[in-house]
Amino acid sequence: MKNLKKILFLFVVVSAFTIAKSHAQVVVTVRPERPREYAVARPVAPSPHHVWVAEEWTPEGGRYVYRAGYWAVPPHGHAAWIAGHWREHRGGYVWVPGHWD
Repeated sequence: MKNLKKILFLFVVVSAFTIAKSHAQVVVTVRPERPREYAVARPVAPSPHHVWVAEEWTPEGGRYVYRAGYWAVPPHGHAAWIAGHWREHRGGYVWVPGHWD
């Protein structure tokens, strides 16, 4: 029974940490610019089923890291990609990630 309690406790701690980490927001006072080494040109779609997923910013280590756009197949036939965007937050900005709708 003690082992089950330890395992359950460990599961709760890891789950809480994972949830907290996945919802972490980094607030910046100046929105970062796209790195100059990335071209804005979009390559040809691999198939007619692919949708362009626009560039994203990912919080990492207390700052935002640029992720270039890419082609992806939607999770279902009527899904549309909603691009991420910057939103004002507590005197700065946070990145609202893109998602499938």
